[in-house]
Parts: sequence; structure tokens; C-alpha cells
Amino acid sequence: MLNEEQNPFPCFQAIRSDDNVRLATMLFTVTGAATVLFLLLNIARLCHGGVTSLYVRKPEASIDMPIHAFRQPSGYNAPEQVHITQGDHGGRGVIISWVTPLERHPNTVTYWAAEGNHRHKHKTHSTTTFYRYYNYTSGYIHHATIKRLEYDTRYFYELGTGESTRRFSFVTPPKAGPDVPYTFGIIGNTLEHYMSNPKGQAVLFVGDLSYADHYPFHDNLRWDSWGRFVEKSTAYQPWIWTAGNHELDFAPEIVRHFKLISRRN
Repeated sequence: MLNEEQNPFPCFQAIRSDDNVRLATMLFTVTGAATVLFLLLNIARLCHGGVTSLYVRKPEASIDMPIHAFRQPSGYNAPEQVHITQGDHGGRGVIISWVTPLERHPNTVTYWAAEGNHRHKHKTHSTTTFYRYYNYTSGYIHHATIKRLEYDTRYFYELGTGESTRRFSFVTPPKAGPDVPYTFGIIGNTLEHYMSNPKGQAVLFVGDLSYADHYPFHDNLRWDSWGRFVEKSTAYQPWIWTAGNHELDFAPEIVRHFKLISRRN
């Protein structure tokens, strides 16, 4: 038997001399790590939401869409820029947000389950705010939280009154569990490509929303037109927002950072 000075691999000598306990521990650890890696790779394969297109963003800046390309909906004080997000950690709450351009009221959401007794409708009221930024004054921004919804259920909801009433819908997530899939789209600047894939159930938006900071006084009319542009998705699926550098709104003489995105979302 080699002594410690003669053994070129003293670590193996130590393992062998300890009744193989350390060797067994090392083998168990390696096997466990391999198993975890195998499971993660298979989960990634099974949960793959698909590729919407072969689109690759060009390095040069895109041309902005005309600000009047997305007009206000018809009707007096009609709700606009409608968007929803998750309202709790368990999946049974939804926050519905919208803007009324002229008056604070109506500030209620009417909602009901798509299946079952449609006459059994519920209402909840919003909190309402507005803000000023340079020469801009926002409309009335509403946030209403709906609670105690059923899992994996389609709901309709209505905003506004009379001829200005607008109806939308959403589907709540399934109850969380070890084998329950839920598909997020992770996007930035690529709304049309995301919407071409029907698998998405919710969106994680990675920042850079309206690019209003490219314009004099951070032209907040760009926030309004952007809210109308994305409404075709944001009113029907939960969007979870993160702030990018274009949401910084660096104007320390008049405003704190991230004021606009925090008020609107």
C-alpha cells in the first residue's frame, strides 16, 4: 500500500480509508445533480411555448408610428387604454386598469363568469388618480381589483355606461400545482409577433414601453397612444411590467423617477 508521500492522488486514499462513506456520498451527489439537470432540460422542452417567427430586430431604430394612428374609442368619456394584471399571488385576483379622458366617473367594473347564470353580475369600484408632467395633464386613471375568482375560468367585464360601454374578457390561471402548465410570453417591442402565437396566456414585458422620452417634454400623448395600441392584448391577458431605461423619466427638477409607469400600471 502506498503511503501518503508515494500516493499521487491523496484525496482517493482518504476516501478509501474511511470505509467508502465519502465515496458513496460523492456518487450520490453527482447522481442527484445529474437527475436534477435531466429534469430541468425535459421541463424546458415540454413547456416550450413555440417560436412565433424568425423575426430579428434590426440594429437601427424603427420609425415611430404616427401618434394619431390609434384614436380614442367612440362615445363620450369612453374608457380606453384598458389593461389587466395579476391581482394576487394565488391566481384568483385580477387588477383592471383604464383611463377616462374627461370625467372621473363612472369608476366601476361589472364582471361575471362566461358560463352559468349571466344575470348574476358583480361590481367593484376603482381607485382613481391623475398626474401632471411638464405641459401634460393625464386623464383619470383607474385601478380596480377583482377578488375571489374561480380558477381556469373565463370572465367578461364591462367598463363605461350607455353608448360608451365597452366589454372585454379574460381567463384566470389554473390552480397552481406540480404538473400544471402556464405559458408566459416574454417580449419587448414585438407585440404583433407575440399575438401571432395562440399559446401565450400571460405576458412578462421586459421594459421600454412608449418611448415618450425621445420627444420634447417626454411627450405623454405617446403614453396614451401606446396604451390604445397594446389594448388588443393587455385588456384580455395579464401583463406583468418591468421598467426599462426609457421609463426612467429623468427630469429631477419636476418629478421622481418612474412616475409615469407607476401611475399608469
